[in-house]
Amino acid sequence: MPNLGPTELIIIGLILVLLFGAKKLPDAARGLGRSLRIFKAETAKLRDDDDAAAPTATVVQAQPQPAAPAPQPISSTPAAPAPSVEEQARVLEEQAAKLRAQAGAQKPQ
Repeated sequence: MPNLGPTELIIIGLILVLLFGAKKLPDAARGLGRSLRIFKAETAKLRDDDDAAAPTATVVQAQPQPAAPAPQPISSTPAAPAPSVEEQARVLEEQAAKLRAQAGAQKPQ
């Protein structure tokens, strides 16, 4: 595939603006960026899982074992995992939308 020069990129940009409109492009780019961030986070998690599952050869040296700590009592409710950055962003966006809706309802018309 030949390299795209600046002229071709400008033509492609103009076609996108004509097809989708100037107001829709930032929203589309924002959605694409979020999707890519989520995809990147998920692939990183998969890599971490693969690294954790892969057996590693370790050299075991004879060392005295420290005394085992007393077992902790098991709580009846499991600890909730910390929300990911994407989940935090989604919650903040929902809160902002609610605030905008409330502000819009309070404006005198």
